[in-house]
Amino acid sequence: MPWFVLYTKSNNEKKVAERLSAINIDVYCPTIRTERKWSDRIKVVEVPLFKSFCFVNLDEKDRAKVFTIPGVVRYLFWLNKPAVVQQKEIDTIRELLNSFNHNLIKVETFKINESILINSGVFEGKEAIVLSYQGKKIMVKIDSLDMYISIDLTKSKIQKQSSV
Repeated sequence: MPWFVLYTKSNNEKKVAERLSAINIDVYCPTIRTERKWSDRIKVVEVPLFKSFCFVNLDEKDRAKVFTIPGVVRYLFWLNKPAVVQQKEIDTIRELLNSFNHNLIKVETFKINESILINSGVFEGKEAIVLSYQGKKIMVKIDSLDMYISIDLTKSKIQKQSSV
C-alpha cells in the first residue's frame, strides 16, 4: 500500500494523526523534540517535522475515509495525481529521527530574494540571492561574481544568512 500525503489545518497534525489512528488508519506524523521558551520557563516539546502534513498508508479505494476526521483539508497532489511517498522514504525519515540529535534536523524552504551562504563546492564561502526555488534545485545570483548558477540541494550545502 502506498503512503499518501495529507494536508491538515495549521497546528492540527498531531490531533489528526491521533484521530486517524483511532479509526485504524495507518498514519505517520514525524515529530522532533525542540526547546520552546516562555517568559517563565523553557520546555522541551514535540512538534511536527513537516508543518501541516501527515502520511497515511492505505489503499486507493479507502482514501475518502480520512475526510471524516476534523482537521483534514485535502490530499497533496503532484502532477495531477495524489502525491505518493515510498516506504523506503518513510523508513529513512524514521531512521533519521531515531539516529540524530533533533536540534540538528531542520526542514528548510527558501524564499525568493533570500540571502544564502554556499558551504560546499567551488563557490564555498560565497553569498548568493535566491532567484527561484523548485523541488531540489534553486537558481541563485552571486553578486560578487556577477554569475547566475543552479544549485542541486541534494549535492550542495547551503544555509540561510541570518537577518541583521
